Amino acid sequence: MDSDDQESNPMADRQRQSAFADFVLEQMADVPDVTKRAMFGGFGIYQGGLMFALIADEQLYFKASDFLAEEFIALGLLPFVYSSKGRSTSLKYYQAPESVFEDSEQMALWAEKAHQCALRAAQAKVAPKIRRSRP
Repeated sequence: MDSDDQESNPMADRQRQSAFADFVLEQMADVPDVTKRAMFGGFGIYQGGLMFALIADEQLYFKASDFLAEEFIALGLLPFVYSSKGRSTSLKYYQAPESVFEDSEQMALWAEKAHQCALRAAQAKVAPKIRRSRP
């Protein structure tokens, strides 16, 4: 195959990405109320309207808090990083362990951990901020 045949085909890329997202949702059959939404060339994975995972470049990433990020890092899993305007930005989403694709209980466990992180993050955003008065 010559290099011209290996060039990226945007339509084929979207179809592969969508097929992978469908596969992930099938693997999450034990997780209630899970949906996907297309976004920025990938997909957001939602439970009850709250995004707890994302799919980019046919890779599943779970939402993480500082504490859960330590688990991902200990397993050698990398954060989701995207580039924009010449800068790389890392988000609090980490690669899913391979075990989630082999064991539906592992998928449900990691999805629940990620969903709990997303819930805490959403609650922190709406929690009233305490203002300190200046002396």
